Amino acid sequence: MLWMGGVLFLSLALLAGALHYEWVEGQRRQTQGRQPEPAWEEVGEVLLYYALPTTLLLFLGSWWLLRKSCAPITVLTRAAERIHINNLQERLPPTGTGDELERLTDVFNSMMARLDESFTHIREFTLNASHELKTPLTVLRAETETALRDSATPAAQREIFANQIDQIVHLTRIVDSLTLLAKADAGQVTLALEPVRLDELVRDSFADAQLLARPGMITVELKTCDETTVQGDRHRLKQLLLNLTDNAIKHNQPHGSVQMALQRLGDSAELLIRNGGPGVASENLPRVFDRFFRGDAAHGSGVEGCGIGLAIAQWIVRAHGGSIAFSSQPGEVTTVTVRLPLAAAGQLED
Repeated sequence: MLWMGGVLFLSLALLAGALHYEWVEGQRRQTQGRQPEPAWEEVGEVLLYYALPTTLLLFLGSWWLLRKSCAPITVLTRAAERIHINNLQERLPPTGTGDELERLTDVFNSMMARLDESFTHIREFTLNASHELKTPLTVLRAETETALRDSATPAAQREIFANQIDQIVHLTRIVDSLTLLAKADAGQVTLALEPVRLDELVRDSFADAQLLARPGMITVELKTCDETTVQGDRHRLKQLLLNLTDNAIKHNQPHGSVQMALQRLGDSAELLIRNGGPGVASENLPRVFDRFFRGDAAHGSGVEGCGIGLAIAQWIVRAHGGSIAFSSQPGEVTTVTVRLPLAAAGQLED
């Protein structure tokens, strides 16, 4: 504001000086008895020699000052855009201006530090809790299986024990998924990258999906399977395919269908998995990759699951430098599209 006021004051001072000079010059002409200049000439001189340069100076000075004052805001905006849930350590650079903008930067950085600390505590709690749950679940499953194998156990009790084992297995899967996500958030998961024939994994996943689909009499088709090689972790890519195909089969309808396709598109491999079923409402699509989110149709259908599979799938895809998208037309078709970069020639030689 002080700079802007200075430029404005300088511009007005120049214009006032020019007008004063013209007035003094006119008075001198009258004193000397010379014919004064016509009014229109005086006005023209003022506009041409004084008003126009003053306006130009005011415009250029204002433009320079506005650009200078907005430069810290641009830097702060770009820094803020780089901040996300996995990059809470990012801090906005100090402006060094000592004004309200620097105060706002300090407040924002303090807020980010508190958020980073809170998320760290949440990740540590999730990791520790899931780790501590594994031992009692393992012991509980072993004891229940022992009781189930005991010949003295009545038939009615055996059915109860079998149901308990199913629930223990389901809970164990949830705990394992939470452990994986917590470690991934903390950067503790290392991928064993190597050239992987993705088409071979897709064919294996297709065979597994046919077995999973038999109880619901769901048809699984492999439309296309181009030969593709990616640089990735074989175990995690298998986990990705299992999560997506299992999800497509569970959230389907009896006698429904699942279509799989793998294609080469330029320097990427594109995997499509489509299925029928209730689908996801348009307002819920932005949340399908959120942890523990399940659509209304999934809640009311009795489908097993806890809403972590797609979150894990998203993490695996992003860890491989790819992208994953989810689209759905409720009651018609739901499509998951995965794109992974193909392995470079140098990676194939390695």
